[in-house]
Amino acid sequence: MAPRFTDEAILRMRERRITRAEVDAVIDGGETIREYPDDLPYPSRLVLGWVGSRPLHVVYAVNAERDEQIVITTYDPDPTLWEPDFKTRRHR
Repeated sequence: MAPRFTDEAILRMRERRITRAEVDAVIDGGETIREYPDDLPYPSRLVLGWVGSRPLHVVYAVNAERDEQIVITTYDPDPTLWEPDFKTRRHR
């Protein structure tokens, strides 16, 4: 299933030079590093994937009723905020 992209996600992808194909690859082959089951209107998750040597985080929601994924945002994780594995946030 191809995900649906929010306007916010599309704007951020343009700013960050992230393509739909890259987001699809992260969703399809990435690793869920955090789940947000209480998010509204749908539960969401944070997924880490790699495009070559570039780590990408994708946040997307799952509308189970419609069997739909909704991309909320995607970004390059900041190495000053994340451990080198990009799965664990650094403690402040």
